[in-house]
Amino acid sequence: MEHSFLIQVLSMLVIAIISIALLRRAGLPAILAYLVTGVISGPSGFNWFSQHEMQSVAELGVVLLMFSLGLEFSVPRLWAMRRTVFGLGSAQVVVTTLLAGCISLLSSLSLVESLVVGSAIALSSTAIVLKLLNEQGWLRRRHGELSVSVLLFQDLAVVPLLILLPLLASGGETLSIQSIGYALAEGVLAFIALMAFGKWGLPRLFDEVARSRSNELFMLSTLVVALLTGALTQWLGLSMALGAFMAGMLLGESQYKRQLEADIRPFRDLLMGLFFISIGMLIDFSLVLQFWWQILIILIAVIVGKALVVFALLRLAKESFRISVSTALSLAQVGEFSFVVLALAVNYELLDIELSTKLVMVAVLSMAIAPWLVRHSPDIARRLQGVKSKGETSLAIEPKIEHQNDLVLILGYGRVGQTIARFMKTEAVPFLVLDLDPTRVSEARKAGEPVYFGDVCKRSILKQAKIREAKLIVLTFSSSRILEEVLPLCRQLAPEAKILVRTRDDTGMEELEKAGASQVIPETLEGSLMLVSQVLYQCGVPLTRILKRLEYERRNHYKYLHGFFSGAETDFTLEHLHAVALPKGASAVGMTLADIPWEKLRVELRAVRRSGAEVESPALDWCIHSGDILIILGKPRRIEKAEIYLLQG
Repeated sequence: MEHSFLIQVLSMLVIAIISIALLRRAGLPAILAYLVTGVISGPSGFNWFSQHEMQSVAELGVVLLMFSLGLEFSVPRLWAMRRTVFGLGSAQVVVTTLLAGCISLLSSLSLVESLVVGSAIALSSTAIVLKLLNEQGWLRRRHGELSVSVLLFQDLAVVPLLILLPLLASGGETLSIQSIGYALAEGVLAFIALMAFGKWGLPRLFDEVARSRSNELFMLSTLVVALLTGALTQWLGLSMALGAFMAGMLLGESQYKRQLEADIRPFRDLLMGLFFISIGMLIDFSLVLQFWWQILIILIAVIVGKALVVFALLRLAKESFRISVSTALSLAQVGEFSFVVLALAVNYELLDIELSTKLVMVAVLSMAIAPWLVRHSPDIARRLQGVKSKGETSLAIEPKIEHQNDLVLILGYGRVGQTIARFMKTEAVPFLVLDLDPTRVSEARKAGEPVYFGDVCKRSILKQAKIREAKLIVLTFSSSRILEEVLPLCRQLAPEAKILVRTRDDTGMEELEKAGASQVIPETLEGSLMLVSQVLYQCGVPLTRILKRLEYERRNHYKYLHGFFSGAETDFTLEHLHAVALPKGASAVGMTLADIPWEKLRVELRAVRRSGAEVESPALDWCIHSGDILIILGKPRRIEKAEIYLLQG
């Protein structure tokens, strides 16, 4: 039995891996892959597990998701966006819930069922929309800001829903305003108690944990705090997820926020995957096939209805037609928190399996359509407005430079690119920058910098940036994959220009030079050279001699900066130096350096020490004596073989 269960678990994980890989390649979210895994593993497929067996583990995923959401909850951010968050966001949730609830009532559902259905439909997918807006560089645009505001309020609206669902389960049809008020008051008291503990207890706890400098202890403490606060609120008759959200919110303003988020993410992602798998197990394909036409009608009604609600609210707020349509289409899908609401509603017996399956399928299909709707929302808005569509992925690149031949083109606007640009600006050298980070480009353009959004791997973008007129091109990317793609393209488009390439180290330096780089500048090695130059200068070595020495090292590919004696923390994948002392009976004693097959041994002789004196690169007719020390350079295994040869033959 145990062996069979293990095989079933492993099979489910393999299906999840394959599903994620295939759907991600198709540009679809991983959530759909988990749902497919649940369908295959559940009652509709191989029937390895039931939804009830997965439920307890899956609930932990919701708890950790709400804890992570609490970490991102920022009171200053909410206050800065208060008008759109609490104005537009609350209006969208309330109007959509009421509209969907009224239609559900007319469809012969009960009041409680209608309220649950309306609440689930009102929520959109924060994960999908934010990811797509960020990929397109639209987070700073008006429709992106409005979408984020609505999504933020929806995430907050989940909290009172978590309070109300257990209450609805106990109250049934006789739910009263007094009972709702009592539950909300209980939630507020729990919130105050946790706030008090969070203000005085949690910081001291994590201070002590941080002093231990133990990653395991910090990670374990994070999990315990999230689950313990969840258990506390459940004991009070509320939801576990609510307590986890409060704990995350309390720690969100602390100095440990980023570390907490990093520690919780692997567990959250894994357990949320199991949660969505458990949702997939709820899908009964016999019901889907039986009611496919109803699912299709509900899907169209949900997408069109949600889009119309958001559009109408934005037009009432006097937003432009184009912005209103783009925002409405971005928020037209059903979100991941809808699965949470539906799953809890089924657990509390507020919804039956048939209705839940229909809504889950509607949510799945709407999330599958969401990437296309979000990406094409501006184009659809233009067409509806009667304006011809045009690409919005980048700004028109029109460098205003008097002498085009003096242009310096900087590709990449990270730390290195910005440093170069500052010095260029100080010296009044005309330059232009291309970068693919929309936030960075937006911030730089607001400050008046000549920075443009564009994919440097595309020939058309580089042509717009006047690459053929540039006298110097600087590639600041640290990614070798991007360098391998961009460098040949730059050399092809600008055969006469000098191309400087920044890399982390000199791995693949010769390949980059063959691909067209005029000069490769390894960051780590150049840092070492700068330190050496300062040390030599402080020791009284003339500046001209230092500069000549630095230039010699660059011309010889940093020969003196390779090969070091190994230590306990040495990276043994790299070459290092090793000293081989030759005693009287060593095999190499009496031989000349020419007699030793250095090429076959694949090591390099750097120097020979004799009687305290060191001779660099000795002649091949050098005769080896006993007591000589040979300093060789190579990888560990090759050095080991060479030492055996020198000592034993």
